[in-house]
Amino acid sequence: MTPVSSPSPHGQLPLRTVQVLGGGNAASSAHVRSLAAGLVARGVKVTVCAPYEADRAYDFSGVGADHVHVPRSSDPVSVAALRAACANADLVHAHGLHASFRTVLALSGRRVRTPLVVTWHDRAHADGARAHMLRVLERRVVKAATVVLGTTSPLVDRARLTGARDARLAAVALPGPRRPLEPDDPDRLRPKVRAELGAIGRPLLIAVGSLERHRGYDVLLDAARAWRRLDPVPLVVIAGEGPLRGELQGRIEEEGLPVRLIGRRDDVTDLLAAADLALLPSRWEARSVLAQEALHARVPLVATNVGGIPELVGDAAELVPYGDAKALAESVVRLLGDRARRDTLTAKGARQAASWPTEDETVAQVLSVYDELTQPRPLP
Repeated sequence: MTPVSSPSPHGQLPLRTVQVLGGGNAASSAHVRSLAAGLVARGVKVTVCAPYEADRAYDFSGVGADHVHVPRSSDPVSVAALRAACANADLVHAHGLHASFRTVLALSGRRVRTPLVVTWHDRAHADGARAHMLRVLERRVVKAATVVLGTTSPLVDRARLTGARDARLAAVALPGPRRPLEPDDPDRLRPKVRAELGAIGRPLLIAVGSLERHRGYDVLLDAARAWRRLDPVPLVVIAGEGPLRGELQGRIEEEGLPVRLIGRRDDVTDLLAAADLALLPSRWEARSVLAQEALHARVPLVATNVGGIPELVGDAAELVPYGDAKALAESVVRLLGDRARRDTLTAKGARQAASWPTEDETVAQVLSVYDELTQPRPLP
């Protein structure tokens, strides 16, 4: 017997949506998994178009979505695969610039216009000629999109300036379980992690993110020079991998800096739970996962006053100008010497984190956008 589709709030048959993901960004991949789970639970049919490796890492089919392999490339084969996956969709939702551009190509030339929602989770980073190419892609995408959702106000403003017809602030939750660290938690994992990292009897400062230019790690190394004069000397641990590893490691060794590069890690929650401070020295951030995890873990955060960071953390972090190594170094020294200020930041951080949208609220907002774009309009 052929199963009958269950009714949904959108009509007699479930709303058919396609989520398009490039597969390169952990935050957007986790968001798509959370979104897919919530939509499926509400009777929406979801197909996730993403590379095989993204499905292996985030198990979209495990939450009830269909998965279609679409490589990250925008070559004709990938675009054709995406076009076929979107053929019967009531609405398509693309995440990130490159996935969105691929989707625009796949939907172009269709007789029936399919609503396209685009979420900008972050800005694409590039310099020189590549930066110009990215601006061209941004214009093409926002002009084709029915609605652009930005995860921060600066991204919404950027979309509007680039030509978006309709740009809105998106509620985006930090998916997944979190294990907040109580102030006096005698967790036996904390000393174990600190011993592994070599931070016994000294402050531990944690930074997390790919080793790329926009992360500001060159400024962090400049600041680390000042910390060599402290007693005990803090240890800076950077979790992440990328093209600047050789350059950064060379500086660390040549200048004798108290910094360790530990590569990509899957235990960032445990690293933060063991840390005295979290550091975010980036040139630009949207809705930083590290900032969110630090506040949830009640770890004081020192971050640059850029992009969506002020909106995200409010007064629950120490904010410094980007590129100002002296300000970064001095802020860290002050916090390490002021337990009362650290306690104030952890309390404010917990309150700020409680104000962020939940996964249910995120799904509800996205679904309201879908309803708006797919409900039949009355004839004039």
